[in-house]
Amino acid sequence: MGNSGKPETSERETSSGKKSPLPSFEEIEKRYPFDDMVRLLPFYKILIGPIGERLGLRSIMHSFLAHPVPAHINYRTGFGTAAFMMFLIQIATGYLLAMYYQPTPDHAYESVVHITTTVPFGWLVRSIHFWAANFMIVFVMLHMMRVFWHGAYKYPREYNWMVGVCLLMLTLAAEFTGYLLPWNQVSYWATTVGTETAAVVPVIGEHLLLLLRGGKQISAVTLTRFYAFHVFVWPAAIILLLVGHFFMMRRQGFAEPYSEDARDARHERNPREENAS
Repeated sequence: MGNSGKPETSERETSSGKKSPLPSFEEIEKRYPFDDMVRLLPFYKILIGPIGERLGLRSIMHSFLAHPVPAHINYRTGFGTAAFMMFLIQIATGYLLAMYYQPTPDHAYESVVHITTTVPFGWLVRSIHFWAANFMIVFVMLHMMRVFWHGAYKYPREYNWMVGVCLLMLTLAAEFTGYLLPWNQVSYWATTVGTETAAVVPVIGEHLLLLLRGGKQISAVTLTRFYAFHVFVWPAAIILLLVGHFFMMRRQGFAEPYSEDARDARHERNPREENAS
């Protein structure tokens, strides 16, 4: 602490040669002691108890909480986190709905009506599941637009960008397969049109149609297949890609906003980009 009463900061050089006001790890530890931050967590006693001592949970939490965040991080860089939160809500509410839903043509619609009208707070859980799905797509699109606008898809984050594109495709696939599950007129005919679109793909169109429907028409096999994809296949694939997405983001750090300084720093790390331009 200085005479002015403000925390001391050190200026560190960035890759572009300019000074950065970001504090060091030691300064973060001095301003915000790790123990004080951990005490705010609801599972603090687990971290310092026998379980935390044997599994080393305290050191793991230290590596997360003591990680410095660049100064340019703001609400616009939080769309990815918002999409991830919507996915967690989807998982939680989806498994609650799966306890009452019956994926058969004879009982699918009746089970949805039962969830909405009879099960305590079933209407609320279903509404949250529905709106979280819509907001997830919105946040994923906003996140990818922000990444593209800032040029964060370039070296060395090309692979992370491709993983993000795959996550977008899986999100849309999960939304599409979930649309049939209420088994009403709207979902039936919307799925009919959507699956017929796959048939126009050259060479493999008919095979894609049979893969999606399990036959030439929408039937009980289609409903069971969509339920399996929606509940098991797509969530598992999304979780696996999210692990890789977060790992690469953690290793590579947050991308700098696209500017002249950031572009020069990127050229220094990847001369091939400069030659290509």
